[in-house]
Amino acid sequence: MRGLSIVAALAVAGFAAGTAHAAISVVGNSTARTCYESALNERSRPSDIRVCTQAIEDRLITGRDRVASHVNRGILHVQNGDYGRAIADYDRAIDLDSSEPEAYLNKGLALLHQRENPSEIVALLTAAIEYGTREPALAYYGRGVAHEMNGDISSAYYDIRRATDIDPEWDVPARDLARFRVVGGQGG
Repeated sequence: MRGLSIVAALAVAGFAAGTAHAAISVVGNSTARTCYESALNERSRPSDIRVCTQAIEDRLITGRDRVASHVNRGILHVQNGDYGRAIADYDRAIDLDSSEPEAYLNKGLALLHQRENPSEIVALLTAAIEYGTREPALAYYGRGVAHEMNGDISSAYYDIRRATDIDPEWDVPARDLARFRVVGGQGG
């Protein structure tokens, strides 16, 4: 999954065309599982989205799988460039489980793709971090980008540096850090 999230961050930063985000896994052999696999494997055909919708509408799946299916269908919508539907799915997932970190992470990243409302993006990615996202480096990096959009260069630097500390193998935040120049203060 880390590889998928790196592609998403690259796209957010304008370095690549990929759009996949952090999918939420489900247990069992069901439509919810098929929906997850579509998000994980970046398959966003109409038939894949229909499977996710079937999972969401299935009265027999668990609440957790329903939340996961909303997030995963949102990922498929992002892959198709339909940010409005993606954000609606992430909002529904948050309504169903207000502590689901991947819903906050993916909504923040979808808004970041649109370059809209950096303050909201910061709040969403902060919630993803606080709730324990499985992709903290991505959350810190995205939050750093949003801080920069807001003109808060100091916070941008520290979040992007934190992303590098968390995942030193990921070269995108490290390259972004090279754009900053620390003057005075602690800096390191």
